[in-house]
Amino acid sequence: MNNRDASTDATTATATPGLIISKTETLQSFLSTSINNPHLSPDLRQIASSLSLRPSSVPYKSLRSIWLASDPSTRPALSAVVTGSHFILNSPQPREKSEELKARLRKYEEAAERKAYKELVKDITPRRDESEPFSSYKDQLGFGLHVALTMFTGYLVGYYTFRALFGHSPVMHAAGGILGFVVGMLVETVLFMIRTTSQDRKQTTFTASKLKKNQ
Repeated sequence: MNNRDASTDATTATATPGLIISKTETLQSFLSTSINNPHLSPDLRQIASSLSLRPSSVPYKSLRSIWLASDPSTRPALSAVVTGSHFILNSPQPREKSEELKARLRKYEEAAERKAYKELVKDITPRRDESEPFSSYKDQLGFGLHVALTMFTGYLVGYYTFRALFGHSPVMHAAGGILGFVVGMLVETVLFMIRTTSQDRKQTTFTASKLKKNQ
């Protein structure tokens, strides 16, 4: 291999060091001698100078390029140059997480925190069906049908009551039905207020007992 090829190989090796070996006194002596070696190109002598200044390690490819370009009759054996050296393995760089992965991890962490918070306060947080009387469609539909049935029953009671009292007067019959309708609506309103007040008291007592228990 000529000096030009060795210089090219050394330049490539410096750019991509590859295998790294530790520096010994024998290796340092070889590099120091190579700085003034006339068989080496200026580039290789410069590389040898740079490597000799390194405190503890050198790239194997650069060292080998310098050794190959040296005079075969005077250079030491390559095995003798690297005797006592050992490989230096660099720790791989941690893989950088993508922004998409970071956002997904933040989403999972927030969901886990919300779940943990709900578990923490489940004993003192009132359930929806306890704090809201008609929190489901089934409850709302049942209440609506009950109100309609009560008012319809009130209308029929009033209608037939006035019919029995006032004979064949259609106007009075209708008035009695309307009166029964209104009475039924008022009764249902009063019952709704009583149920709501009772549930509020029950919920207040439940929450107070839970808070006292957790103290």
